[in-house]
Parts: sequence; C-alpha cells; structure tokens
Amino acid sequence: MKTSIEKTFQVGQPIDKVWEFLSDPNKIVVCVPGAQITEQVDSRNYKGVSIMKFGPVSVKYKGEIFMEKLDAENYEMRIKGKGLDSKGKGSADMTMNGKLTEKEGDTEVHYRMEVSVVGMLAQFGSRMITDVSKQLVNQFVTNFKNQLEGGAGSSNEENSLDAAGLIGSVVKSKISDLFGKKEDEF
Repeated sequence: MKTSIEKTFQVGQPIDKVWEFLSDPNKIVVCVPGAQITEQVDSRNYKGVSIMKFGPVSVKYKGEIFMEKLDAENYEMRIKGKGLDSKGKGSADMTMNGKLTEKEGDTEVHYRMEVSVVGMLAQFGSRMITDVSKQLVNQFVTNFKNQLEGGAGSSNEENSLDAAGLIGSVVKSKISDLFGKKEDEF
C-alpha cells in the first residue's frame, strides 16, 4: 500500500536557522511522533525506532534513515528510510524530498513524502493510512515550530503520538467509507 503526502508550511524564523535544525537528525527526531535515534552510523546514516499505536494495533519499526541529499546552498534535501516491524509482520519505506524558501524574513518549508507500507498496517487500507499520516505530519509541524521558537515541545522521553487525533481520523475514515462521503464533506 502506497501513499503520498505533500505539505507546505511557514516558520517565523530565518532560513539558515530552519535549515540547521531540519538537516540535523538528532535535533529533528524530537519532533517526529514516536521516533528515536538509537545509533549514528556515520554523518549521513542513522538507525532508530518508530513506535505507533492506534486503536488495538501497536507497531514498532526498527529501521535506517539515510540523508541522501543535503544541499545547503539551495536548501534542498532528500531523505530515505526503511524499517521492519519488530514482530516480523510488515515493513515500511519512505522517501522525503524537502525544500526551504525564504519569504519576507520567514521560511517556507515544502516537502513531498512517498510512503509504502506492507503487512499488518497495510490491511487498514490507504484511506486510513493517509488520514493517520496527515495527523502525524500535523503533530510534527507543531512540534517543529515549538522547538524552533524556543525549545518547547516534545523530547525523546515524551515523544508520543496524539492518540485523540489519530482515533478521530480512524473514526472519520470509517464513517466516510460507510456513507461514501469524502472527508471534506463532513
């Protein structure tokens, strides 16, 4: 099961500060719900875990992240990740392309992420995976802005998913499926 997520958001900080934070996996991991770096292999390769729980399902992916492209001059990056479910019931692959642009002293962050999920989570269907992914992205953006604007937000110890938002997405997705309505018709 594959899904794509594209998002653009503004950060009230200079582009160099945003780039410095965004291009450092050790800084950015505290913004990613459920994620933790467990090992730095070298300057561009990292190992880690990502724990996700929604409803009765809990998965723990052990994986690798590769900073494939870090172009500081043009503020562009490409990150690839892959993980295996620790219970052996699935895997996930991700490619994220990001670009920063300066906008009147602020920074615009634009990225496109392709995610492929195989196994237990894929059984929930692409609509629910997309809805949950959007909730995760929104939580990441909130955490990211909080970190840049003063260090408030998640830490590795409290870096967890917003369960209420995820449950809401799951319920909304299932109701939409039952009545054949699009998400924005509610």
